[in-house]
Amino acid sequence: MIAKKLSFIANNPGRFFILIISLLLLIIGVMVHNAIHGWLEVRNDQIITMSHALQQRMATWRYATWQIYDDIAALPASRSDNQRQEMRLQTDVYALEKSPRKTEALIFGSHDNTSLEIADIISRYFDILWGAETLPWSMYYLNGVDNSLILVSTLPLRALLSHAQEPSVTHIVASRRGEMLLQANTLDQRETFSALRYLPWHHERYFTLRTTFNQPGLLATVIALDMPINDLIPPGMSADNFRIESETTAEATSSAEGKLINHIDFVGSRLAITMPVDNMNMRLIWEVPLTTLIAEVLQNNFLLVLLMFCLLIFMLSGLIAFRHTTADNRPIHPAAPTVADSQSLALQALNEEIISQLPLGLLVHDQQTQRTVISNPLADHLLPHLNLSDIITIADQHQGVIQLTIDNKLYEIRQYHSQVKPQIQVFIIRNQDQELLTRQKLKQAQRLYEKNRQGYSAFMQHITSALTQPLLKLAEEAAALDSTQGAQLEQHTDQIRQLVDEMQLAHLLESDNWQSQSVVFSFQTLLDDIVTEILPFLKRKGLQLLVNNTLPVHEHYYGDRNTLHHILLLLIQYAVTTTSMGKITLDISQQPDKADQLIIHIRDTGNGMSRDEVDNIHFPFLHETQSDRYGKANALTFWLCNRLVHQLQGQMNITSCESLGTHYTLALTMAVSEEKQTSCAHLLNDMMVMLDITASEVRQIVSRQLTGWGANCMTSDERPLKQPCDLFLTDNPDHLTTSGILLTADEIGIGKISQDKLRVNFNISSALQEAILYLIERQLAQPPALPSSSLSDDSRAMLHASGYYALFIDTVPDDLRKLYTEVEADNFTTLAQITHRLKGVFAMLNLNTGKQLCEIIEHLISEKKTQNIKKHISELDNYVKSLL
Repeated sequence: MIAKKLSFIANNPGRFFILIISLLLLIIGVMVHNAIHGWLEVRNDQIITMSHALQQRMATWRYATWQIYDDIAALPASRSDNQRQEMRLQTDVYALEKSPRKTEALIFGSHDNTSLEIADIISRYFDILWGAETLPWSMYYLNGVDNSLILVSTLPLRALLSHAQEPSVTHIVASRRGEMLLQANTLDQRETFSALRYLPWHHERYFTLRTTFNQPGLLATVIALDMPINDLIPPGMSADNFRIESETTAEATSSAEGKLINHIDFVGSRLAITMPVDNMNMRLIWEVPLTTLIAEVLQNNFLLVLLMFCLLIFMLSGLIAFRHTTADNRPIHPAAPTVADSQSLALQALNEEIISQLPLGLLVHDQQTQRTVISNPLADHLLPHLNLSDIITIADQHQGVIQLTIDNKLYEIRQYHSQVKPQIQVFIIRNQDQELLTRQKLKQAQRLYEKNRQGYSAFMQHITSALTQPLLKLAEEAAALDSTQGAQLEQHTDQIRQLVDEMQLAHLLESDNWQSQSVVFSFQTLLDDIVTEILPFLKRKGLQLLVNNTLPVHEHYYGDRNTLHHILLLLIQYAVTTTSMGKITLDISQQPDKADQLIIHIRDTGNGMSRDEVDNIHFPFLHETQSDRYGKANALTFWLCNRLVHQLQGQMNITSCESLGTHYTLALTMAVSEEKQTSCAHLLNDMMVMLDITASEVRQIVSRQLTGWGANCMTSDERPLKQPCDLFLTDNPDHLTTSGILLTADEIGIGKISQDKLRVNFNISSALQEAILYLIERQLAQPPALPSSSLSDDSRAMLHASGYYALFIDTVPDDLRKLYTEVEADNFTTLAQITHRLKGVFAMLNLNTGKQLCEIIEHLISEKKTQNIKKHISELDNYVKSLL
């Protein structure tokens, strides 16, 4: 029976199409149903997780609210504490004075000392609870005794009151007071909550939990907590779609096991998922438009839905085409060509087209039947003049190749026997006269190319020679002028002369007449020369150059110094032109374990370059280059540097990102010379150099140079107690109060500030070395200096000048007494906290001796060495007594 039905469907293609379309529609419906069901399950699980987290948060802070009330209710009524102070900010608005912590406290309305004490207790309590919180938390305490309102929050309340946000703050406080007073007068509600609210300063969603505490004979006390929920919202769900509503006990539904059941409802064109919050008489509702559901389901299953619809459209098209064929009474003829026959005909036509376009004559001949199987027009033209039998006989005697003349034209015929059918012979006919003519044309074109190249080479040589003499005369005339126009003319003349020199160098490279001149040189000296030449261009644009040479000071290299100098100078000049602000960094390093492999990086913070501009590395002046107010970048630079680097057996790479800058990388091979520079390596042996350099990159450059010369470098933080220094280097002019060197990036060589104060470019090693030697000679020539005042006198003067002397007396001795008490009790946790606090005080007052002693005590606390801790606490006590 089933076989008959299947045969009936197979014999009727229309019904077959309808069956397939019905199955596709069923599959699409099931797929959409499963996708929607899966999406709802995921969102449902997220809502359940959020409701549990919300319930835990409310239970936690409900306990904290009761704990606060119990602690405050247990306070004695007559207790007073004069140490607590308050500051009046506005009318009936007072701020609790306390050390900066996590929270701030404000008191609204008239109050007594008890309210001030309550505010202090609540603020300190929440300093602990909210110490690690990053979200904004707030608590409102409506005191039933004096009807004052205490606000404790992690928000900067004073700043908000003193700026434009003040109306919003006062409006929120007034609204909270009204809500809390309303709840205090309601007898049947001990705990209520608000709907979700929006905090504009932090873009946070929160709700308020209000709890009423009744007191006999007094007004009720109400505590309200603003609880944020942004951290509880699952990813991918917007806070705007959530809301909180109250739910009575009768409305709450639960399962047989006592678990709360959530509801999924469709309200108009919106989907709502409702989840009750356990033991809280509230429910969490998430509501989104149905378009969001449809969009997310389609996004997650886009490719599968698209594939299904494409298949459906294909089947519908097939059904429509079949119906049109049936309507026109044009049944498929059984003898119609099949797909294989159509492909065979198309392949045959393609073969005939290819054979007809061959530049050779092709002839395939069946010797057994004496008929031509395949031929092209050239073979058809020569076939009447050929005796194929004789050609086959002669070709077999001469390795299958013969030559013959037809109509005074020489032809070469190659004959092959088919491996598939031996009776088939293949002939390939070539026109020897045409090939000879082609070879002659190629030779003539090659001679013309060589002639043009020689002419181009001669042109470049003659044009550069012709421009050199007028340029020299123009430079002499410009130098003779004293005006500003003469200086500008001389500058333009130098630019043209440099371009002519580069054109001449490019001509030498193209004609393979360039020769390398290798010498032994110092890399640092090369860098000093480059910095000296490029510095005027940097200064006029306000750019900074950082030269970070990590090569050993004593090593020399053998290579083409002038060419390397030219390459680096051209690339840095290009970087200066493309950089409007920022810095240019030049890094030189060695490959690990390969002293002769040098890596040079040039980085700028300019505008970057397009891919077309970088393509000038393959051919000069191919694309337009960038420009600044001083001129355009040289379009010959990349090509010239790339060719020179290849001549030095190296590689060059340019990586650029628009609006971020350009990175030039050079990989060179320079042989290390056996000649060593021993004098510089031991120039500053056993000398102590103090570095007060703010920029870390500058500090690394200077420290590496000084260390290479044998000096010992230290900073002010690393300086031991009473440790003298021989030299002082800084990049801050205000810190150069005694003899020393001021490091800059725009000084050409050495500038003298005074007899013992010099201004030096830290990128120029020779200038820095000369300045150090000058200061050493000055120190040796001066008589021995009188002993300076003791360190304690300096520290005492620094303490008095800081303005914190009174606060120091009130806090530090008390903390020292606590140190003695805690170390006797072996309470290392409290001991570490007090020591860390003292270290912060000494660091703030720049008292390095006290700071170092505190660091030693902290290290001993981690190792729990009680005796050593006591010893260093005694030293710290003596140091504090010397200061006081």
